[in-house]
Amino acid sequence: MKAVIFDFDGTIIDTESMWFEGFKELLDERFQIELPLDIFAKCVGTTDETLFQYIESQTGTAVNPQELSQIVRDRFSEKLTKLELREGVRELLEEIKQLGYVIGLASSSSKEWVERFLIQFELMDYFSVIKTKEDVLRVKPDPALYLKALEELQIEPAEAVAIEDSVNGSMAAIDAGMKCVVIPNQVTSFLNFHEKTIRFESFADFNFSRICG
Repeated sequence: MKAVIFDFDGTIIDTESMWFEGFKELLDERFQIELPLDIFAKCVGTTDETLFQYIESQTGTAVNPQELSQIVRDRFSEKLTKLELREGVRELLEEIKQLGYVIGLASSSSKEWVERFLIQFELMDYFSVIKTKEDVLRVKPDPALYLKALEELQIEPAEAVAIEDSVNGSMAAIDAGMKCVVIPNQVTSFLNFHEKTIRFESFADFNFSRICG
């Protein structure tokens, strides 16, 4: 193994739980409908298309995705100061660095969004390459983000492992030909992941021997 490529949202920082709560509150207030966790989880690691299809199916009317997203984003911005790194992330990054592996990042989010937090938490220097939605035509579960990262790192898929929190992200990594470690968060912990994934319940449980063995 030569490289480890991280997902961002939900993996390095658990933004997914906050997004879920934001949309759940909004749908209850505006439409008086519930947002089941399993519906929201389908959007984790990819676009929100499934979420808005669900809203329209429940309300029977067309909705404005941009408007609803902006409302949640505005609410989200008020809570940004409460966001923290997932426990054990920084320690794992340091361990990977000390072992001599190169570290990359592949995220379906925007470059501005990702780098904002990497700078805030002083993580930028760990990553040799960062690929975001601006770099590809299709985000996860399409493997393009991982393939782009591997190409820039000049590393073969079999020489790298992805660290993910979502089904969409893990499928992108597997389809790219990589090993995939899943460390789910509160929103994704109930999901069933592909049999090819290696699952740890927390970063503290992470064990290189299970990956390289």
